[in-house]
Amino acid sequence: MRIFKTKKELQDYLETARVNQQKIALIPTMGALHAGHISLLNYAKPLSDITVCSIFVNPTQFNDPKDLEKYPRPIEQDIALLEAANCTILFLPTVEEMYPDQDEKWHINLHGLDEIWEGKMRPGHFQGVTQVVYKLFNLVQPDIACFGQKDFQQVMVIEQMIKEKALPITIALCPIIRDDNGLALSSRNMRLSEQGKHQALALFRTLQFIKNNVQKIDLAELKKMAINQLETSDGIALEYLAICETTTLQEATGIENNKQYVALVTARVEDVRLIDNMILN
Repeated sequence: MRIFKTKKELQDYLETARVNQQKIALIPTMGALHAGHISLLNYAKPLSDITVCSIFVNPTQFNDPKDLEKYPRPIEQDIALLEAANCTILFLPTVEEMYPDQDEKWHINLHGLDEIWEGKMRPGHFQGVTQVVYKLFNLVQPDIACFGQKDFQQVMVIEQMIKEKALPITIALCPIIRDDNGLALSSRNMRLSEQGKHQALALFRTLQFIKNNVQKIDLAELKKMAINQLETSDGIALEYLAICETTTLQEATGIENNKQYVALVTARVEDVRLIDNMILN
């Protein structure tokens, strides 16, 4: 695996790959890698000649400086995982490399997708996400970019950015990887105790309950029941739960056969903010 820390090194290497008409896949990450990230890499490998994994903890998408400070950065462990998974390139830039102009301005019209759910809870978050992903897209010019379903709203936001900017990139939405009990793998899980991980399973159980009953119970009643399940679960501080149509993420009032739906949930466990979701049909 080659490790590049500057944009120029990476571009020079990829230029040769493009001349040779090699397909490039990008897996953007913030590090603290786990089996979920490696599944993205494994998804990309048969579809590409070169896999580029970026590790960059992007400051513009954190609206809480303490959260940015606490974000885990086990870089040696991350490198070992990527090497074992036969990643072609690791791009490991500094903040100064990605943001040479500290006063850089960025805004993109996301048609309201950045103002609901995660966007409402974390104002400016998705503008920061699109800012850095657009930089990575321009730099790598991938044929395909792989993202995990766990950050479902983020993927819908990036799809919207691709439309707005007319980028020739295919997005792969890769399934959530869960542990044996059903807990969605997450870099933030590293901050949970064993008891916290056990308490966090309430999110998965509730999502399964919604999926099992979405065709049987009126959606407003189903949402109330699901919220009650979480609010009466030990250690769960619920932020929001919603049943939405997948492309607009507008809350659904009923199920239409020609549309796809997703249940979204966010809660704090031991003051660690966890997000999860499940596609319902």
